[in-house]
Amino acid sequence: MAEQALWTRARLGHGGPPLDLLTADFRRHTYAPHAHEEYTVGVCVGGCEVIDYRGGHIRTGPGTIVVLDPGEMHTGGPGSATDGYAYRALYAEPSLLTDGILGGLPYFREPLLDDPELAMALRRSHTELTTCPDPLEAESVLPWLLTALARRHSTARPTSDVIPGAGAIALTVRDRLADELTAPPPLAGLAADLGLSRYQLLRAFRTTMGIPPYAWLAQYRVTRARALLASGLRPAEVAPLVGFADQAHLTRWFRRVLGVTPAQYRNSVQDTP
Repeated sequence: MAEQALWTRARLGHGGPPLDLLTADFRRHTYAPHAHEEYTVGVCVGGCEVIDYRGGHIRTGPGTIVVLDPGEMHTGGPGSATDGYAYRALYAEPSLLTDGILGGLPYFREPLLDDPELAMALRRSHTELTTCPDPLEAESVLPWLLTALARRHSTARPTSDVIPGAGAIALTVRDRLADELTAPPPLAGLAADLGLSRYQLLRAFRTTMGIPPYAWLAQYRVTRARALLASGLRPAEVAPLVGFADQAHLTRWFRRVLGVTPAQYRNSVQDTP
């Protein structure tokens, strides 16, 4: 395992606030005592890290989640002399964890969490956004997961999940995304226009559509891309026309939805009499 750390900056919505992601793979690196202004949320993906925190020691293992509250001094280093440690972390501005709870900022009494489902979702989203930090995907997924973290594991009480008029809200958001597919509006702005929190908008959309907003828009973009490919345009030309970051982004979603690459699809429909 080489000593390496990769930082990626995602935006929560087009032109929205930043959120930093860290991919860390260390063998010997030991952090000096330090604190962050944000919540630190990490998932161990290999080895073992020992973190000095609140006068004690946290020992991570693969699949565990670590949450460090803002302003809390801590260190970190390898749990053994041979294995090293690897983790994926994000640094969340405190307000991102308050949408779906009552009583202000959440407090995590236990910093080491065993929640395999949430750990897997955090790791998957971290990987996706490190590869392609799409603003709508970041805003659709990260606040949702951070709210789940606060509701499940902090001392805060959750808000009600009942969203009156959820169906109409979802259709309004869907239509706005379809109309502005190359530069979709930030969800925070859409929520404010509808008199909702972002969490309420996300819950209404997921409840009605069954998927988050970015996934719906990606599938809609694929549908639009099919028509353009069938008309003879090349995948590299189509990608920006339907709002994908590049051809690789288009290909990734095209294969997920249709099981083939855009080039394979174009060749197939072009060869059909």
